[in-house]
Amino acid sequence: MNSLKNLFKNPGRAVVIGVPFLWLAFAFLIPFLIVLRISFVDLDSGDGGPFGTLVTLVDGVLTLKIKVANYLYIAQDELYAITYLNSLKFAGITAALCLIIGYPFAYFMARAKPAARPVLLMMVMMPFWTSFLLRIYAWKGILANNGILNSFLIDVGVITEPLHLMNTQFSLLIGMVYAYLPFMILPLYANLVKMDVRFIEAAADLGATPWQTFWRVTVPLSKSGIIAGTMLVFIPAVGEYVIPELLGGPETLMIGRQLWDEFFTNNDWPLASAVTVVVILFILVPMAIFNKYKADQEARK
Repeated sequence: MNSLKNLFKNPGRAVVIGVPFLWLAFAFLIPFLIVLRISFVDLDSGDGGPFGTLVTLVDGVLTLKIKVANYLYIAQDELYAITYLNSLKFAGITAALCLIIGYPFAYFMARAKPAARPVLLMMVMMPFWTSFLLRIYAWKGILANNGILNSFLIDVGVITEPLHLMNTQFSLLIGMVYAYLPFMILPLYANLVKMDVRFIEAAADLGATPWQTFWRVTVPLSKSGIIAGTMLVFIPAVGEYVIPELLGGPETLMIGRQLWDEFFTNNDWPLASAVTVVVILFILVPMAIFNKYKADQEARK
C-alpha cells in the first residue's frame, strides 16, 4: 500500500515504471493469453466463430468448456518430446559456443584503448545493419557443395571432392552461432568494461599467475554478464525457425519448424497454441526459479 501511495505522490515515477509494464502487457501478456485461450478451445464444436469459445451461457446456465486433449497429445507423442529436446540441445550448444568465442572478444574489447572501443563495438553491431534473412541465406552460398568454402578448399588442394556441409547439424550450428554471437558479446563487454582492474592488479601482487587471475578473479566478477549473455542467446535460439529451415536438415527438427507446420500446414491452431504454451513454460519457469534463487542469494548478503 505504501508503494502505491508513493507512486501516486510522484506521477513521474509512476509513468517511468508504468510504461514498461504496459509495453510488456501489450507485447507479451495479452498475446500469450490469446494463445492460451486458443489452446483450450474445441474448434470441432463449431461454436464461437473461427477461434471457438470457452464460456457459453444458455438458458441461464453458464458452461465452461476446456479442451485439454491437445496437451495430452503433446505429452504422449514422442515427436514433440524429440523436438523439444532437440531445440534445447541446439540452443544449449549455441549458447556454449557463443560464450567460448565471445568471451575472449569481449575481454579484448574491454581491455583495448578507449579510443579503439567504439570501433570494435561497431564491428560487433555491423551485422545488425543487414537483414537477418539475407545474412542467414548468404551461408547457403558459402556452405553449398559448389559454394565458396568448398571451392576454396578444392583450389588449395585440401580436398578433392566437395564436402557435404549444407542441411546438416554443422551448418545449423554455424548459422545459429553466427546470428546470436553479438547477443553474447555485448552484455559481456558491458560487464567487463566496468570491472575494477585493481582486483586484477591485487591478484598479481599476491603471486597469482595470469591464468589463475582470469579464473579466480575475472570470471567470477563477470558472472552477471555471462548469465545475461547466455539467456539472450539461449531463449530465442530455442524457438528459432529461420535458421533450421534454411540451413538445417531433416534430422535437425526444432520446435520452431514444428510450430510452423502445425499453424500453417496442418492448420491446427489449438494444437499449435498448446505447443507454444509448453515452449514458453519451458523457458519462463526455469528463469523464474533462477531469479528467485538469485534474489534469495542477494538478500542473504
